Amino acid sequence: MEIIRSNTTKIDDVDFNSIKFGEIFTDHMFECNFKNGDWESPVIKPYGSIDMDPSSHVFHYGQAVFEGMKGYKDTKDQLWLFRPKDNYERLKKSCVRMKIPVLPSEYFFNGLEKLIFLENKWISNKPGASLYIRPFVFSSSPMLAASPSLDYKFLIICSPGASYYSKPLSVYVEDKYSRAAPGGAGYAKAAGNYGAAFYPTSLAISKGFDQIVWTDSESHQKIEEVGTMSIIFRLGDKLVTPKTSDTILDGVTRKSVIQIAKDLGIEVQERDITVKELISEYHNGNLKEIFGCGTAAVIAPISSFGYKEDKFELEEINNSYADRIRLSILNIQQNLSDDPHGWRHRIKD
Repeated sequence: MEIIRSNTTKIDDVDFNSIKFGEIFTDHMFECNFKNGDWESPVIKPYGSIDMDPSSHVFHYGQAVFEGMKGYKDTKDQLWLFRPKDNYERLKKSCVRMKIPVLPSEYFFNGLEKLIFLENKWISNKPGASLYIRPFVFSSSPMLAASPSLDYKFLIICSPGASYYSKPLSVYVEDKYSRAAPGGAGYAKAAGNYGAAFYPTSLAISKGFDQIVWTDSESHQKIEEVGTMSIIFRLGDKLVTPKTSDTILDGVTRKSVIQIAKDLGIEVQERDITVKELISEYHNGNLKEIFGCGTAAVIAPISSFGYKEDKFELEEINNSYADRIRLSILNIQQNLSDDPHGWRHRIKD
């Protein structure tokens, strides 16, 4: 793999105390092109603009998928990734669903590790600090035919971490628009799934909420996800989360939360949960917590939810399940505790 180092760095111009999520990017990026039926030799090069033809396939048909990952540095300045194999496996599933050729695993992991090692100065070893990593692939052939592209471009870019949500969220339960439908691409981390969510989310924001709770496309009663995260409810002393399906993304953080909860002796149910049940559990005092989980946010507490004209406020509780699980995950990610499930992956030169 060719590595072209940047002659300059932007790091000295960055105020790490005031950065916003996903607005600052590191000095290098990984690039690999698919042409003539095969992937070419990858390269790591200075971060910068890429040339795109106006007729590039992705602009017209949205054939694109991505992943979200994080890199960490421990107190000994060792570099770590969290469950990267799970991200790669999900990326493969997304590519298959969107008819995109899969980047070979050796290209992915070799490029990922070399890129993160090259950008290690961008990662702080302070508690909670991380480097957000965005692998993505899109169709790049200059063509207007409504058929799969012939060429593709795979990139990995990095952004120094910042909190995705800075406060507990207020969410609105959607009863009209849908994120996904059975038989569709809801389980894929496809770019279009997110773009199509912006308008319904903006309507929720105009009502005074921060995010939207997605429900099933048929009845709008079964809860599926919250915004760009998996959603988890604490009913009494157990956690309940919607079971994965072809309309729900199989979240890597979701799987981690479920396992950590079980490690802590907390019962977890993966099953359907309806809006009716949620409101009923709220009124009988059994709904103790709601939180979202995902790579960017890790765990995002939810303080209230709205449905139609009603709004339901949750009482703040001490020693919440969300806080306990979040701390356990962060400690594993930053090598501050044992890793009983082998989730950490060390990056070496």
